[in-house]
Amino acid sequence: MAPVIISIKELVKNYGQFKAVKGISFDVFEGEIFGLLGPNGAGKSTTLEIIETLREKTSGKVIVNGFDLDKQPGEIKKIIGVQLQSSGYYPNLNLTELIELFNGMYNKKMPPVELLELVNLKDKAKAKFKELSGGQKQRFSVATTLINDPRIVFLDEPTTGLDPQARRNLWELIKKIRDKGTTVILTTHYMDEAEKLCDRVAIIDSGEIIALSTPDMLIDELVNSGFERPKEIKKANLEDVFIQLTGHSLREG
Repeated sequence: MAPVIISIKELVKNYGQFKAVKGISFDVFEGEIFGLLGPNGAGKSTTLEIIETLREKTSGKVIVNGFDLDKQPGEIKKIIGVQLQSSGYYPNLNLTELIELFNGMYNKKMPPVELLELVNLKDKAKAKFKELSGGQKQRFSVATTLINDPRIVFLDEPTTGLDPQARRNLWELIKKIRDKGTTVILTTHYMDEAEKLCDRVAIIDSGEIIALSTPDMLIDELVNSGFERPKEIKKANLEDVFIQLTGHSLREG
């Protein structure tokens, strides 16, 4: 088994009388894709933001790659990559210039062309962020998390609003990042996405973890409990039809 790279023990986050995170505990293993799943308001984004050092916790213990959040938040920031929202990019800079700007912030020398090639945006090197399609914006956003060569990348609902082709393109990018040895933690509302991407998932509801295992084991447990779908499962779904008809090659998504 791979070593633990993130350890969360009895994490609590309160907003006045409201308890957003209620003493959750879990470990993330090095080199895995770990999913945090849950409905809106479940506490998953709050949990990520605490680990990312972006939000203060009420109590509990957070250890990231051996660094204690209470004592070494600066060291944690050096080894993580966090996906930015669209508003985080200067509108008048092209993609190459944006990467060079981030290089300066991180004191790194990541060649822009190398990073853009990784996310299939080499031909957009001189384009501004606002000129990209939705899928291209998301791929560039993921690319910027890699500039400081992080041990861990955090992606908060990375495929929301994308069409099926763009979603699958981004899935391949996330797998590629994991295959290079980077640990990936993501939140998503798409259960098919979690099932295909994640090595393990934690399901959070009302600030508590109610299940934690591999997608296959969670599905098997449900089936073994006697659960049956009311409709026969087909060998393909409508998304498969869409992908087949519109093409598998990387497009504007």
